[in-house]
Amino acid sequence: MQFYYGSQMPLRVLDEAEFWKEQEAEHTVVMRELVRNLEKEYVDALKRWEDVLETTHQHVRRFVESVIRSDNQMPPALYQQVLDLVTFCLQESVAFTQFCRQVKHESEAVRENPTAQVVIDHIIDESDYFIGIAQTILYGQN
Repeated sequence: MQFYYGSQMPLRVLDEAEFWKEQEAEHTVVMRELVRNLEKEYVDALKRWEDVLETTHQHVRRFVESVIRSDNQMPPALYQQVLDLVTFCLQESVAFTQFCRQVKHESEAVRENPTAQVVIDHIIDESDYFIGIAQTILYGQN
């Protein structure tokens, strides 16, 4: 993400959050589809993650609409809510990557599937990218 958006930065970071929450939700499906013999506990957990991530995605979309409607006159309270939402998204992505690492290391089905291991590493890397963007935005506010 480029950091020269000025007053458009809240919208830009929300765009990133919207994109990556959608990606993370889709990644839960990728993992389930790729590892057909994945243990039930992980399948069920991935379905729960999909629901949670999709809910966050929809929440971010609502904030995008609010920011657009503010027409560059974003009230301080809305700006703070955007920062709070980005903080939540960051924490959620950290938890999701921890879960992905757990699946990679604890699932027998994944350990026996080198392709799944590479794909899970890629999924983690993509979420880590968003985490880095969110941290940069949040630390820049302090």
